[in-house]
Amino acid sequence: MKQTKNQKALAAKLGDNMKLYGVDEALQTLRDVKATKFDETIEVAMNLGVDPRHADQMVRGMVSLPAGTGKTVRVAVFAKGDKAAEALAAGADKVGAEDLMEDMQAGNLDYDRVIATPDMMGVVGRLGKLLGPKGLMPNPKLGTVTPNVTQAVKDAKGGQIEFRVEKQGIIHAGIGKMSFSDADLKTNFSAFVDAIVKAKPSGAKGKYVRKISLSSSMGPGLKIDTTEIAGA
Repeated sequence: MKQTKNQKALAAKLGDNMKLYGVDEALQTLRDVKATKFDETIEVAMNLGVDPRHADQMVRGMVSLPAGTGKTVRVAVFAKGDKAAEALAAGADKVGAEDLMEDMQAGNLDYDRVIATPDMMGVVGRLGKLLGPKGLMPNPKLGTVTPNVTQAVKDAKGGQIEFRVEKQGIIHAGIGKMSFSDADLKTNFSAFVDAIVKAKPSGAKGKYVRKISLSSSMGPGLKIDTTEIAGA
């Protein structure tokens, strides 16, 4: 395949595509090769030694990124009475019960997180076919079915992200924006990787963290030296 001028220039800058990078060097390289004008997202991808088709090899959970995500998170909360008032006070974008269910059934699903109090799960359950495929179904294991809606909303707005391994054994997530400082990106990277390492399932065999790469929205994927990663 014929390379464009930009691709050739990028290849010349990167050199050896088998090179393993430290996190500092990878971040600097992504900044050096940036060719876009918008604030790209920095993304981490981890290839894990698991087969998520088996229940004892599923990797899923939540992690709070200390420096935030750099994106606006829209949160909907199913709650009534005092809990609804608490959710609104905490910054939820939409709060309701049957009315919120009907709004979502009408196609209004522009949310990044859906939270529910336990007593509302009878209503939320009717939305399983809509919320499930989008990864928005509230789940007590993820802290999105909870009586403490104030904390759940603050966590969602403050940089908490969900992770879930895909069928190929890969987990990926955005950990901030190119405009973040290296220190903030490194802090978020460490928090994300540590959460994945700690979530190692009982059924995982052999090497758990096989590969890690860092990339930007429009940039190359750079392989990270996993010997730097504790527990990997």
